[in-house]
Amino acid sequence: MIAPIPPESADITAWRGDQRKRLIALRESIAPGQLLEWRVAIDSHLRRGFPGLRGSVVAICWPYRNEYDARHLAAQLRSTGTTILLPVVVAKAAPLQFREWRPGAVMARGALGIPYPTESSFRQPKVVLLPMVGFDSAGYRLGYGGGYFDRTLAVAQPRPVVIGVVNELARMKTIHPQEHDIPTDYVVTELGVYRRDGNELAFLGAPMERDSPGVPLSSPVCYANSPEVRRNAGD
Repeated sequence: MIAPIPPESADITAWRGDQRKRLIALRESIAPGQLLEWRVAIDSHLRRGFPGLRGSVVAICWPYRNEYDARHLAAQLRSTGTTILLPVVVAKAAPLQFREWRPGAVMARGALGIPYPTESSFRQPKVVLLPMVGFDSAGYRLGYGGGYFDRTLAVAQPRPVVIGVVNELARMKTIHPQEHDIPTDYVVTELGVYRRDGNELAFLGAPMERDSPGVPLSSPVCYANSPEVRRNAGD
């Protein structure tokens, strides 16, 4: 674990840049088979732990540099009536907008070479599955440094439920959040689901199938049917 620096340090931006490089390099060193195993586990936790995703309007991100690949889960969700969106950078330093995406959509390459739909309608997501370069014990996200998602969430009305998706290897003690940083509501890793309670993440465990014999349902029910998810899923 890298020792944290004081949040008031003038070097916080440089420190974050160093952490970003370190964590991306670590992520890119993971073998494809291990990444697949982790992706399947995260898919399962999201599918079982957040049934409100089905039939909702969900924004995902096109995978970048060994990020969690949400396209497999998106295919499953689309079969249940979920609308899938992808973010679009419409202007530098402006909030993101979201266009509907489905296989066969006309695509172009935008910032960082990441594809986005060009001809579908703009929609407002009810839930965002947000990749993270790093995450800390309070649910704050270390991203790529552009601030696009923070600006987007700051003005979103209504604000979507934000579920960070990331591997445990990206866990940090703190990112030293600044005034513009907006925490996630949940974080899902290969180990299970965290919910932000107060100023810290509470680990809720790995959600199980509802009909699994002998499996307690207290933790899954607590967050799978939370008011935030029901409200933003339109239930």
